[in-house]
Amino acid sequence: MEKIKDIKQLKKKAIDIRRDILTMLEKAGSGHTGGSLSIVEILISLYYQKMNLDCKTFVCRERDKFILSKGHACPALYAVLADLGFFKKEELWTLRKLGTRLQGHPQFGLPGLEVSSGSLGQGLSIAAGFALADRMDGHKTRVYCLMGDGETNEGQVWEAASTCAHYKLDSVCGIIDFNKLQIDGFCCEVKDQGEYRKKWDNFGWFTQEVDGHDLSQLSNAFDEAEKVKGKPQMIIAHTVKGKGVSFVENKVEWHGISPKKDELALALQELDLAEKAL
Repeated sequence: MEKIKDIKQLKKKAIDIRRDILTMLEKAGSGHTGGSLSIVEILISLYYQKMNLDCKTFVCRERDKFILSKGHACPALYAVLADLGFFKKEELWTLRKLGTRLQGHPQFGLPGLEVSSGSLGQGLSIAAGFALADRMDGHKTRVYCLMGDGETNEGQVWEAASTCAHYKLDSVCGIIDFNKLQIDGFCCEVKDQGEYRKKWDNFGWFTQEVDGHDLSQLSNAFDEAEKVKGKPQMIIAHTVKGKGVSFVENKVEWHGISPKKDELALALQELDLAEKAL
């Protein structure tokens, strides 16, 4: 798959993906708006700039792997996969419908998906397993795992962090969607994580912090992570929940609801203005 280098083109792609996310959520009448919008640039950087992955050769073992551990944000991933040709875009409008392949959490069997996910806390363990298997089989691949900040309250995340460091799984790159909100409110109020970056450092990871909506910072961080030998890497991506829609941004109530028709219209107007400003 040909990679996109032009930042303006990538920014337009992010706007298009947000349009698709909002439209499919409105048609579904349910879903997770805030956390889907916050991860768009992360996915754009991975799928359009970084990962060795192609819809025509997806079954090839010599491919990079992506795990959406925060599976409730799957509308963003579905929109990207459809745009890349893994399935037809029209299928997006079947999100959460009876019999659809586009479930409310990723379900293995959809083209482009490595694993079912969404039971929070499990993704990094799966990434460790993929990395160990590829190492044993001699495959030089990368494994990327995107988690939510609230998700890292789960103890299994830190067990997996320890495992990745112990086995020096330098093919594992984790990303935290650090939007500061989870279903019950601000993460620091639900369970304060303290010195967050220092925790990952102390677990033996190579850690970076970036603006998770800055495509240049993300690209540079992924490049730096790939150079690291003998350590897994973690990118703490500071993001805005609901990014791109003013009345959704930083609103905890938008964690698990979808826009109504009038709200969709307003949101699409904002995105149109953002595109004209590029």
